[in-house]
Amino acid sequence: MCAGTVNEMSAWKAISGLQIAIDGPSGSGKGTIAKMLAEAVGLPVLDTGLLYRFIGYCSMQQGADDEAAVLACMDASLGDMQWKPGGIFVNGENIGNRLRQQDVAAAASRVAAMPGVRSRLLHVQQDIAANGCVMDGRDIGSVVLPGAQAKFFLTASLRERARRRWSQLQGLGAEASLDAILNEIRDRDTQDAERTHSPLQQAGDALSIDSTTMRIDEVVDRMLSIMERRELISKA
Repeated sequence: MCAGTVNEMSAWKAISGLQIAIDGPSGSGKGTIAKMLAEAVGLPVLDTGLLYRFIGYCSMQQGADDEAAVLACMDASLGDMQWKPGGIFVNGENIGNRLRQQDVAAAASRVAAMPGVRSRLLHVQQDIAANGCVMDGRDIGSVVLPGAQAKFFLTASLRERARRRWSQLQGLGAEASLDAILNEIRDRDTQDAERTHSPLQQAGDALSIDSTTMRIDEVVDRMLSIMERRELISKA
C-alpha cells in the first residue's frame, strides 16, 4: 500500500488538530487499532468506552441505580479521575484492568443509555479532543466529533468479536465462557443499537471496515493509506 506498513510508524506526521474517529460494536478491535494508529501518527488515543466503564464502575460501587443517582455519583467521582492516553487514573492509580470486567461492561451499557450521562460526558470528550486525537467509541463520528477529518467504522462477525473478548479476558487472568461472552455481546449490540440517545451507528461519511478476517496491522495500514491519500498525514 502507498501508506507503507505499521512497522514504519515513526515516519508519519498528522496535520494540526487532526481528529480521527473510530466507531464500532464491542469486540470489533477498535481499541487496539486506535492505539496503534495513534502511535503511527503521533496523536494521543482516547478510549471513550473506558470513560463510560468508569461511570458504570462507580455506579456499581455506590449502588446508584437510577439516572439521578448516577449523575450524583459522577459529580463525586469525576473530580478524582484523570482520563489520559494510558487509561483512567484515580488518585494516580491506573484502574483500567478493573474496568475491563464483564459486569462493568454491562453497567457501562446501562449508564450510557441515560441522556444526562451522555450529555455531561460529551463536553468532557470534546474538550480533550480539541487539540487532535484518535478517539474510539460507538458514537464518535456521529455525535462526539461530527467534524472529525477522518472517520472509520469497524465491525466483525459476532463470533469473532466474542472470541477476541474471551482472549482478552484470558490474558487478564479472568475466568470466562466463550458462549456466555457471545450472548453478552449480542445483548449489548441490541442495547447499543436501540437506545434512544446516541445509538451505535455509522456516520454517513465514515468508511466501514470489516476486520473479521483481517490482521490488526492490515487494518491500520488501510487507514494510513486512506489518510495519506486525503493529505491528512504525510511522511515526516
